[in-house]
Amino acid sequence: MASEPLLVTEDLAAEYTGRPGVTIRRWAHEGRITRHGSGRGKVRYDLWELPGKTTDEASGDVILGDPPPLPEGRRAA
Repeated sequence: MASEPLLVTEDLAAEYTGRPGVTIRRWAHEGRITRHGSGRGKVRYDLWELPGKTTDEASGDVILGDPPPLPEGRRAA
């Protein structure tokens, strides 16, 4: 049984991943993540599908997770 989606705004998704909002939108367009809803300010993304950023404790550097995989047979935008 899959866990319930935890839907977040583009801004929160961008903060969580350490990437700009345009990247979140591109991932959804490419089919890497699911977009929920439509219309300006009403689109949400499932946090469980997003790679979280981490911070190296020693150096303080931000480490980005790998992007979600492309669906079979799809090409990156």
